[in-house]
Amino acid sequence: MGTTQPIRNRKELQKFSTYYQTVKPHPRNYALIILGLNTALRISDLLQLQWSDVYDFYTQRFREHLLILEQKTGKQNYIALNKNAKNALRWYMDTCFPQECDYLFCKNTDRQHPINRSQAYRIVKEAAAQTTNSRMVSCHSMRKTFGYHAWKQGAQPALLMGLFNHSSYDVTKRYLGIEQDEKDSVYLKIDL
Repeated sequence: MGTTQPIRNRKELQKFSTYYQTVKPHPRNYALIILGLNTALRISDLLQLQWSDVYDFYTQRFREHLLILEQKTGKQNYIALNKNAKNALRWYMDTCFPQECDYLFCKNTDRQHPINRSQAYRIVKEAAAQTTNSRMVSCHSMRKTFGYHAWKQGAQPALLMGLFNHSSYDVTKRYLGIEQDEKDSVYLKIDL
């Protein structure tokens, strides 16, 4: 296959998700990957997040939900921030002491501008190269990995379809690589 794939192997996923926490500690990069995996946001939407989107500076607490306007679809999306996302953000916040208007994933030299897509790609590719056997991992793999593992854990296809704003279940199956997994399962189970 010549397209971006989800990270299917749980052990590789665990190593990938913690690479910038344990192997090459970097709180920003770690938070980028953890948020990408746990929110299923496109990289373009992740990079536009500001600290005020995830943290209420008045109450000094992380928000329970993100409310974003997706760049690609123009639709509003309301996304719960789970414990993993908040923990990654907390570690990151403790190292950078942000202001409300700072971009979440900012350049080291300029908090008023986010890193670009190329830098995000390099961050993801390095972690993937060091922790997975797949060379088909990119920023979009984080979104696909979220969906693939949600499906494997029993998330209803219609819910995933809505989450990704897909027009049909067939599109969602192709998107997550489920179609090939189902075909492989038939081949591997047959004993003639």
